[in-house]
Amino acid sequence: MAHIDLPPLPGIAGLLAAHPHTAGPLNDLAETLLRGPSPLTPAQRETIAAHVSRGNGCEFCARTHGAVARELGGADAGDATLRSLLVIADRVRVDGRSVTEQDVAAAREAGADDRAIHDTVLIAAAFSMFNRYVDGLATALPADPADYDRHASALAAGGYLRTGTGPAGSPGQPSSR
Repeated sequence: MAHIDLPPLPGIAGLLAAHPHTAGPLNDLAETLLRGPSPLTPAQRETIAAHVSRGNGCEFCARTHGAVARELGGADAGDATLRSLLVIADRVRVDGRSVTEQDVAAAREAGADDRAIHDTVLIAAAFSMFNRYVDGLATALPADPADYDRHASALAAGGYLRTGTGPAGSPGQPSSR
């Protein structure tokens, strides 16, 4: 049970529906980070979001963003560039100050440019915040695990700024992570 009164929507969807004054800026941030211009593909960025969320133990965000990454065609887990960026993302998740010059050099050697490194750090930092928001208020998980895949399909097609059907099939709810 959530720590505060929320509509019966899982994860961040309930928070966004209950607090529209913060829903817009949070959805704008997610859209910018995950769909805006970047040398990283949307699937790679969703993979970074899922990786950070998994490391933070946020089941709702890890499963949602993992499903969105798969829906977008997945990101090659064997890709050296992505692997090096996931190391940086993991360090940011724990403590941003733990990113080393060696981590950045390894990412550059693997093909990442400054923008890819920047975007990785910002995604990792933002998703640590999103994870703490979702879990800090003890939001609910979907009753049906298949909701992750259904919701991922909608997010992959429509992004984070759309409104419409939420993960639990509730019309008129804001898009969610």
